[in-house]
Amino acid sequence: MTAFDRIKELSRKQGLSLIEVNDKAGLGTRTIYHWKTKTPSIDNLQNVAKVLHTSTDYLLGNTDDSSPVHKDSEHPFVDIADDETIYSYRGKPVPKEYLDVIRNLMDSDIRKGKDK
Repeated sequence: MTAFDRIKELSRKQGLSLIEVNDKAGLGTRTIYHWKTKTPSIDNLQNVAKVLHTSTDYLLGNTDDSSPVHKDSEHPFVDIADDETIYSYRGKPVPKEYLDVIRNLMDSDIRKGKDK
């Protein structure tokens, strides 16, 4: 499976079109589509990996684990306060309203000292 194929698959699972991924990654017009026959630059591939919350290793086929790798953190957690991040559950995007409920519950627990 090529990088293009993996990007296409992850995009579909997250409810995004390739054009949306392309634009969110800040790439030129339809750049991802050119990757059917050309090798992407590492910078562009990293930007797409961030948008899809995965690693460049997964996109390049070096691993079959599409889970993101967080090298800059001791813990492999993503801050759900980030409104730019797209979360999914069973391959479907989690609606913003659901995330708001989760944030409110967690904020309430933190205020009550239940953050551990």
